[in-house]
Amino acid sequence: MAFSVNTNASALSALLNLNNTTRDLEKTQTNINTGLKISSAKDNAAIFSIAQKLRADLRGYNAVKQSLDRSISTTDIALAAAGSISDLLIEMKEKTVAASDSGLDATSRTALNEDFAALRDQISTIVANAEFNGTNLIDAGTDAVVAITNPNATQTISIAHQNLTLGGGNVDITVTQTITTQADATVALAAITASLTKVSAVLTKLGAGGKSLESQRIFADKISDTIEVGIGNLVDANMAKESANLQSLQVKQQLGVQALSIANQAPQSILSLFGQ
Repeated sequence: MAFSVNTNASALSALLNLNNTTRDLEKTQTNINTGLKISSAKDNAAIFSIAQKLRADLRGYNAVKQSLDRSISTTDIALAAAGSISDLLIEMKEKTVAASDSGLDATSRTALNEDFAALRDQISTIVANAEFNGTNLIDAGTDAVVAITNPNATQTISIAHQNLTLGGGNVDITVTQTITTQADATVALAAITASLTKVSAVLTKLGAGGKSLESQRIFADKISDTIEVGIGNLVDANMAKESANLQSLQVKQQLGVQALSIANQAPQSILSLFGQ
């Protein structure tokens, strides 16, 4: 081995190894602090890029779930209102059938008509209040449910508007319908019978649409969970492994410092050649 006071090869080698150990230790500490083995593009550009795309998809599915939740709530309210209207029509049919009795006295017919009118007006109240987040699926307007189903907002599930207002097409009873006479009761009975059939069809459409929305919501949850697990598999640090690496590198660093100290003392031996 050459003796030189200008170049200390052992010290340079020890310093290089110590620097490498320090960098590895810093990387391990970062992994532990962040919980990630890949926290930037410098760690692994390809994997980081894939993880970022998956994170964007995950955020997109969060928006999808919000859209589905709003749509489900709107549809549920419309379904509840339509069910109540169907129940009211059944009650109205009972009153109308009773009013069709030719032997009914005037007092009883008047009482039946008052009950009929109250039930009729209740339909209008239900329709007016069947609103969620500014959307009413069963009033005289044109609101429809449109829920996005993918993170790019290119696919949707739609539920068409259903008019359940009095005289609006599905409910043939009008706002002025009465059963004050036997003839009026006969006309009202025909309208109610037709209305029950149409409202049942509306309930089927709304129910099928609501079921589709709920199925899509469950799927969105599953795919979001899968994406989140996939991101974790790509970038999450193995904390047990990182803990072991930390202890190993800390010991290695301490030994490296000692090795550098010993290497730095080597030139002192040259003095002994000069009788010092």
